[in-house]
Amino acid sequence: PPAPSSNIAPAHTSPHRSAAMADGRVYNFSAGPSMMPLEVLEDVQREVINYKGTGMSIMEMSHRSKEFMAVYTEAEANLRSVFDVPPEYKVIFVQGGATLQFAALPLNTLGGAKTKADYLVTGQWSEKAHKECMKYGTGQIVCNSKPTKYTTIPDKSEWKLDAEAAFAHYCMNETVNGVEFKSIPDVGDVPLVADMSSNFCSRNIEVRKHAYIYAGLQKNLGPAGLSVGIIRDDFAKGTNEMKICPTYCSWKICADNGSMYNTPACWTMYVMGEYLKYTKKVGGLAHWDELADKKSRCLYDTIDGSDGFYACPVEKQSRSRMNVPFTIMGGNEALEKKFLEDAKKVQLYTLAGHRSVGGCRASLYNGMPVEGVEKLSDFMKSFTDENRK
Repeated sequence: PPAPSSNIAPAHTSPHRSAAMADGRVYNFSAGPSMMPLEVLEDVQREVINYKGTGMSIMEMSHRSKEFMAVYTEAEANLRSVFDVPPEYKVIFVQGGATLQFAALPLNTLGGAKTKADYLVTGQWSEKAHKECMKYGTGQIVCNSKPTKYTTIPDKSEWKLDAEAAFAHYCMNETVNGVEFKSIPDVGDVPLVADMSSNFCSRNIEVRKHAYIYAGLQKNLGPAGLSVGIIRDDFAKGTNEMKICPTYCSWKICADNGSMYNTPACWTMYVMGEYLKYTKKVGGLAHWDELADKKSRCLYDTIDGSDGFYACPVEKQSRSRMNVPFTIMGGNEALEKKFLEDAKKVQLYTLAGHRSVGGCRASLYNGMPVEGVEKLSDFMKSFTDENRK
């Protein structure tokens, strides 16, 4: 393989070394695809042209070759290890991101006696999941925080759960709105389904409390291209699959074929495998959990301590550790534009809020080092001093 390019820092032995920064790299607060640990990128870079002496890139080899099957097998084993996946659960890797699973969920579960499902709507993504369900069955809204502009998680006393629902769905962390469940919702005996796309790999996920967990990888565990699914055996048997379920959306077919019914997203799968190795090296989910606390606390303290210059619209007990939305001077668009432009001058990028809500947003995924958040905090304080009227 060729030598690493001169603008990439050499690899070091310490797993805790700074990801800040190889020459020319910036602190990227993107909501996804997102910043990845430098060590993972360097490992991938070293093998991109000639993977482990095979004479070909991982992007060029057959997904059924013994070399790639070894990559797949190790990645699944490491995912099971990192997330403590019980043996009665299958792991599947599906293209189409989490969004395709919005449709796959009703298509795989509402073909039996139960044709209704419960949805906890706490942000734009759970709202979209519910809307997709309505194409194939009846999605019942258990709670809906849209009247508060998705800034709260309604108290359980307000929920309207159906004990006969085929499943109950929630989005554990709403990327756009910055709302996160701090504990697993209790829905009784109804099978619980979670979209964990934007906080997957940041905390313990308590697999056995769920029938199905799905998550796009492009936030905390790799590049875009795959949704990982952790699915209980009874959900993977096709018993309640709808007749109209497309072959490629069938969980049973995906699981029975080892996620290789057709050519998978090989590159994404490989990089995920490298990210999982790195995760084990630095201490597993406990490591990312600790960093998520530290980084989010730093940023929220800066916002709350600004005497109203910055404001986070989300109630404190529902604030996300991954996605921090904030406004400047009550939503002063000119000042927010200046903030985004000035931030780039100090290597702080992709801080604009989602196009549907405006304002600013900082996403603090695993790949974002602590010093990146500290640098953002320092910049925010100096920007306050320069622009407060």
